[in-house]
Amino acid sequence: MLPFPSTGPTPDRPRYRTETVPPHTPLRPVWACRSCGNPWPCPDARLLLRVEYENNPPGLSIYLAGLMFEAMRDLYHLNPHDGLSPPEMFERFVAWGPFRRSSVRKL
Repeated sequence: MLPFPSTGPTPDRPRYRTETVPPHTPLRPVWACRSCGNPWPCPDARLLLRVEYENNPPGLSIYLAGLMFEAMRDLYHLNPHDGLSPPEMFERFVAWGPFRRSSVRKL
């Protein structure tokens, strides 16, 4: 039997901060943006993450994949019957990143 994977990366990015506006980081376990309340990663977080990882596209993909795993664990625990499907989670967390690939097949 395989061991249960350890926790993924800490959702502390994007690291851009201001003194008056909360950061566009995820609020766990619901994975909503702390700043705007949209599902994380919100459009602002995506833009800031692209800038932060401009010179490290593989690092951004690895970070997003790790957070997708963490979000799946949290969100499925909160709502195991009506949550997003794995392809929908991939679209939300990873597919928009530097190596854009949609999990939705086009006929």
